[in-house]
Amino acid sequence: MNTMKRRTFLKGTLASGVIVAAAGAGLLRPSEVLASEYPAGAFGQKGLDETMKALFGTSDVTKSDKIKFINPPIQAENAAVVPITIETSLKADTIAIMVTKNPGTLAASLDLTSSSLGYFKTRIKMAGTSDVHAVVKSGGKLYSNDVVIKVTVGGCGG
Repeated sequence: MNTMKRRTFLKGTLASGVIVAAAGAGLLRPSEVLASEYPAGAFGQKGLDETMKALFGTSDVTKSDKIKFINPPIQAENAAVVPITIETSLKADTIAIMVTKNPGTLAASLDLTSSSLGYFKTRIKMAGTSDVHAVVKSGGKLYSNDVVIKVTVGGCGG
């Protein structure tokens, strides 16, 4: 039988209480510690070049076969939840997904500066059949690859 000693319990309770009080007082801000800055300006842009300039500061990009769409959904039956999986062998600092024909071109952006993994899986919303671009920032340079995803309405074609 595993029994907890009174002192261990009191230490854990006291430590938890201090952390909760510090967070409540605003001394700990996990959103600033754990998350990167939200690229609000980039999400409002229309057009690939304008979006890349807002997100990365440049639209100078090199096409790369080191960025792959894993099992790209050539046809998406529901434009509201199109699965996207991107994998790259580049040491990615940022991976962004852009949809050319969406009202706002930037669909998703992931900051990987604390990771060496070049893998991103998500679901995006698409306005219709469009080119989908994966842009990877690696070593201060931008690389991209794209795929055309055909959106079918209710699986009936379109």
